[in-house]
Amino acid sequence: MKCYYCGASLDFSDFCPECEADVRTWKRIYRISNCLYNAGLEKAQVRDLSGSAESLKMSLRYNKSNLEARNLLGLVYYEMGEAVNALSEWVISKSMISDGNPASDYLSRVQKNAAQLENTNQTIKKFNQSLAYCREGNYDLAVIQLKKVLSLNPNMVKGHQLLALLYMREERYDLAMRSLRHAGQIDANNTNTMLYMQECREHLRANGKLKPQKEEEETVTYQSGNDIIIRPTKFTDNTAVRTVVNLLIGAAIGIAVVCFLIVPEVRQRANSTASAQVVEANQTISAKEQTIQNLEDEIESMNQQVTDAESSISSANEMTEAYSRLLSAYVSYAQEDYTTAGELLADVDRDLLGTEEQAIYDSMMDEVEAAVLQAAWEEGLSLYASKDYEGAISLFLSVAESDPSYEEGELAYYLAFAYNYLEDYENALKWFTITSEYAAKSSTLRTSKSMAEDLISKGYTAAE
Repeated sequence: MKCYYCGASLDFSDFCPECEADVRTWKRIYRISNCLYNAGLEKAQVRDLSGSAESLKMSLRYNKSNLEARNLLGLVYYEMGEAVNALSEWVISKSMISDGNPASDYLSRVQKNAAQLENTNQTIKKFNQSLAYCREGNYDLAVIQLKKVLSLNPNMVKGHQLLALLYMREERYDLAMRSLRHAGQIDANNTNTMLYMQECREHLRANGKLKPQKEEEETVTYQSGNDIIIRPTKFTDNTAVRTVVNLLIGAAIGIAVVCFLIVPEVRQRANSTASAQVVEANQTISAKEQTIQNLEDEIESMNQQVTDAESSISSANEMTEAYSRLLSAYVSYAQEDYTTAGELLADVDRDLLGTEEQAIYDSMMDEVEAAVLQAAWEEGLSLYASKDYEGAISLFLSVAESDPSYEEGELAYYLAFAYNYLEDYENALKWFTITSEYAAKSSTLRTSKSMAEDLISKGYTAAE
């Protein structure tokens, strides 16, 4: 544990050994975060995934730098079929510490496994489509789409729950119970799953479809010699006479069944066999034609899905890389390493970011550009003072590309004199003229105009 003021390692004392800050509250917060992490770990081990996720999120509220809790939360999300939330937690974890962080391995495994990434993209796309079908009232299409989702990702708890709700809407409570049992095997104590199951049981019990548990049969135990006899209370010992009577009755019933049921049925079946075969043949031909058409439609749909999946994979990889670079740039920006932050921001595609992330990008870019221009201006002045005019010109021009009026015309003023010292009078005249446009100081303005008039009188023209 480290001090939140100076970063020194803390001991058992209530005060920091370096800066002597009071760290009792910080230690208490740290312990609460670790306790919540341990609770989340215990719940995850017994497959209480939703409860584990809540404990881990509370742990991160107390200590957002608890990497063990953040990585475990990503694993819990991934096990519940919420791959996007899992990747977000791992990207944040990697941005905090990259060396020796398991989150780096998790991300690399997901990115290297193209098939798994494709399944993830298809799952998200189809699940969102099923939600859209539900909002539009196309519940049959939503059921079909959810079945495809669960075939790609059987661990998606929300998919099982939504499918159960659709079945419950159609009063197919037995199918809803089957989906909810699958969800319960993944997340044992999910509150929504348990509520839905309770409602399904009530409806099944009201309809008489829920079988009551069999009562245990009462038995009587007694001893016969050295043996202990256990028999049911309602026990009938058939005698030999009753056995013979039962056989005779069974034979009579069998003969009656043959005469009155089987023989007429055989005759009727023989008469209708020919017509049934004709009808079956026609149905078979029609079914095969329909199957061929369905297969052709499915092939076309699958080709389109392959094209969409390839596009989604490429977009997902580019988006992940853009967010990773933005986070790295933010870390350098927070450490006031504006040069590194500028280099990282230059590689970020702004169009791939969300609205909030674009605002962060623009804010950092403005401050980074201002800091870079200031650094180039100060280094150029240093080279100018040491009479390295060529180096000074190179730096001044890099600033002038962004703002030729920088420092109220002082940039153009020094650039003009640097060219003048190198006897490049055309460029010197050009920048003396520009100085006259932007100069705020009267002395700078007078000197610039005087130098420009002198060069013009000598026959020089300004460079383009």
